[in-house]
Amino acid sequence: GQETRGKQKIEIKIIKNEDDRLISFSKRRTGIYKKISKLSTICGGEILFIIFLLAGKPYSFGHPSVESVAKRFLNPNQPFNKTTDAPVEAYCKVRINLLVKDFNEVYDQLDVLKEKQKAIDLAQKSHGT
Repeated sequence: GQETRGKQKIEIKIIKNEDDRLISFSKRRTGIYKKISKLSTICGGEILFIIFLLAGKPYSFGHPSVESVAKRFLNPNQPFNKTTDAPVEAYCKVRINLLVKDFNEVYDQLDVLKEKQKAIDLAQKSHGT
């Protein structure tokens, strides 16, 4: 014999307990997002998934992004590549701005260290004479 009952088929119906319903959704949400992402990759399409729970809280998933797919939905005549390139360009701009900010902070720290080194060198020269 078999020790466990294995994977059981559950009856599809609304879960009456609200807490249990939210727990079930949170456990299944990542699985749904993975399936949607695979579908987008396999079919080469843009996908937007929005769900409003009974409490009114919205959850969304979009590929390449929620914003680009929503814009394309609102303007279906927009060329496909304009919507898919936009999130990549936006990400690149944000990333470049962060890298420039980091570079400037490091450069400022270097200037401070150079000034400290000059002060140390000057102090050592004055004590040596």
